[in-house]
Amino acid sequence: MEDYPDHDAVGLAALVRTGQVTPAELLEAARARLARVNPRLNAVVREVDPPAAADGPFAGVPFLLKDLNQDLAGTPTSAGSRSMATVPATETSTVVQRWLDAGLVVFGKTNTPEFGAKGVTEPDVFGPTRNPWSTGHTPGGSSGGAAAAVAAGVVPCAAASDGGGSIRIPASACGLFGLKPSRGLIPAGPARAEGLGGTATDGVISRSVRDTAAMLDVLTGPTPLSPYLAAGPRTPFADEAGREPGRLRIALCTASAINPAPHPEAVAAARAAGDLLAELGHEVVELPTQPFDDAVLAKDFLTSWFVSCAYSMAECQAASGAGDTAFELDTRTMAALGRATSPVDLMRAVERRHEHTRRLAGFHESHDLLLTPTTATPPPKIGAFTTPAPVRAAQRALLTAKAAGLLRHTPIVDRLISENLSWVPYTQLANLTGRPAMSVPLHWTPDGLPIGVQFVGRLGADDTLLRLAGQLERARPWANRRPPLT
Repeated sequence: MEDYPDHDAVGLAALVRTGQVTPAELLEAARARLARVNPRLNAVVREVDPPAAADGPFAGVPFLLKDLNQDLAGTPTSAGSRSMATVPATETSTVVQRWLDAGLVVFGKTNTPEFGAKGVTEPDVFGPTRNPWSTGHTPGGSSGGAAAAVAAGVVPCAAASDGGGSIRIPASACGLFGLKPSRGLIPAGPARAEGLGGTATDGVISRSVRDTAAMLDVLTGPTPLSPYLAAGPRTPFADEAGREPGRLRIALCTASAINPAPHPEAVAAARAAGDLLAELGHEVVELPTQPFDDAVLAKDFLTSWFVSCAYSMAECQAASGAGDTAFELDTRTMAALGRATSPVDLMRAVERRHEHTRRLAGFHESHDLLLTPTTATPPPKIGAFTTPAPVRAAQRALLTAKAAGLLRHTPIVDRLISENLSWVPYTQLANLTGRPAMSVPLHWTPDGLPIGVQFVGRLGADDTLLRLAGQLERARPWANRRPPLT
């Protein structure tokens, strides 16, 4: 089983079907790999006995769930929070059941920041997850544990989710492929109708485009509890990954009002991708500014995010009986900001999503895809966003005084915006507008750190993204690039 990490999930499933390997042997290999790398990475925070799985297309393939909103009945879903670390889930999530029905062998849950609320994976309750490419750096977030596990060869593909970039950011930081599907394509449920009011979706992080495509086929399709009926694919997504995309008109833009000075390596990643696309016959044009108001979009995103954080904290307290001190200080601060948000301000932020969608739809009238860096910098170092002691003291004082309204008039808010979005200013667009977007691993810095490039497509253009990703994968293969840790 020394070559276990060399196979993607589709390949491992084929080995099982043809009798060349057994599910038990694959699980043994995955657990051995985990035992070897997890002490240095802290990617998996909970191991579980595999529940019964069906004889589906991925029968026998080891798999990991994200420890956020991906419930397995009888097993705690901590959401990266001490408050829920020992509270077992009462039912299995729709997507988890679909993974089990596909035959995947679930044997653990991966690390995530508390409530998935940060672009790095450093929860107080479990400690930071580290990047296999450089253990001093973050694998991103919030699916940082999933990405670290895939990059380190524990599993070829892992469960993830994306509410503001949480599939694409860690895919970029760990040299992997990550696609956020169109809104409504993958159902939530049964406990919730949709994630973050429709801005969040489940998915996977993988080493190969065909794994992500085949996983989409497993997950796609509404249930009787779905809030609306999304159009399904015309043909299986697995077939799309091998098809040529045709000639596309792609706009490249590295500008950002949130981070006016992206790292040179981020700019280099996007421009090198543009050059490759031109070589492949696509039309590439460069835009001096984003085709939408990203500064306003960032504020709208965080307004909804803070309110969601307040809701999540209240729900966890109701389920666990935990007091405020069971939550991280930054989480309590964001929740306080959410509670201090007026209903009118929240609805204004929600309704303004339509303005962002209209602008992006206007852009897509003349361009097939928007190309940006996935992140504005290479992966930051572990602890780079740890709140300084003076700020923490100010947070505690204002929270103790129940002066949440005053928080909006302090530098704390600016710091939260900077912490959450300065290195990841490009990804929230696809979440608020519901458009599909992907991060493709085409660039590594001279220091050996990955940094991906993002493509945003029209609503329902998941097939176009997969076709282009397959073409890029064939032109610049990345699966043979492995982190030093492995």
